Amino acid sequence: MNSHYLALGTVALLPVLVFLAALVYFDSFKLVSLRAVVAAMAVGGAAAGASYFLNGALLDALRIDFVPYSRYVSPWLEEILKGAVLVYLIRSRRIGMLVDAAIFGFAIGSGFALVENFYYLASRPEANVAVEIVRGFGTAIMHGGATAIFAIVSVAVAEKRADATVISFLPGLLAAVALHSAFNHLLAKPVLATLGILLALPPLMNFVFQRSEQSLRDWLDADLDSDIELLQLINSHEFSESHVGTYLHSLREKFRGEVVADMLCYMRLHVELALRAKGVILLRESGLDSPIDDETREKLTEMQYLERSIGRTGRIAMRPVLPMTSKDLWQIYMLGQ
Repeated sequence: MNSHYLALGTVALLPVLVFLAALVYFDSFKLVSLRAVVAAMAVGGAAAGASYFLNGALLDALRIDFVPYSRYVSPWLEEILKGAVLVYLIRSRRIGMLVDAAIFGFAIGSGFALVENFYYLASRPEANVAVEIVRGFGTAIMHGGATAIFAIVSVAVAEKRADATVISFLPGLLAAVALHSAFNHLLAKPVLATLGILLALPPLMNFVFQRSEQSLRDWLDADLDSDIELLQLINSHEFSESHVGTYLHSLREKFRGEVVADMLCYMRLHVELALRAKGVILLRESGLDSPIDDETREKLTEMQYLERSIGRTGRIAMRPVLPMTSKDLWQIYMLGQ
């Protein structure tokens, strides 16, 4: 009996963990820590627990059969629950690249799938190995893949914006729900559904990793040069005559003089920290660690003070002369971790 449960548990739980480990391993820049992956899985597990009660309540309230419910209702509920934490992570700049989006998304989906499969295994001890193979290689990978797609699409949509609105996450949610619903439509043919997921998801993840890492390298090359040029300009005698200096001077018509002075300090700190962040990323790609020193932490603290002093309106006013895309803001957050 024990060997039977061990075999069922292995095929039900191991595949999704192996897939997640592979994603973390192939992350050349090591953007996501192991602690963050474990925390994301825990959040996904909590979402699975919540979905158990909410699905039961909705199924009773809607009074529809289980099959149409599983195809058209539960995918929305479950993807919203899994995606909610991703919305927070993306909006708070904790996710900035497609690679870490894929890892965080798959980790949350993996945690959801592990709890769901564990419950299924515990409640159906008579299940055979074939059923658990389908759940381990099909349902579990689907949950991880759907949430990863939600994260990838959402980051891609929000990439060019400083503020990701709720509408920015709708395309990712639709993509995740579509995959989830399509899989559930094929549950009458579980082997076909499992093969479909296994054939489609690995190539997709491979493409995302290659595209994201190339995009990250291109961004590092381009932004590194522009950051250096901007810092040199700020520290030069020609700054007041430059278009950046002229623009800041024009803001005196709308902001107090001391606020504009804080804007200049904020701009200098932002560029210095951006250069430091890019250096950390490049060192990680080379397999080296670069602990954040006290001077950098002091700059981060000062930057937080300046953000409060300038206010949201002031930061918006600075966007024409200071990069404020999601990547630019994410790199500053990364330094504080």
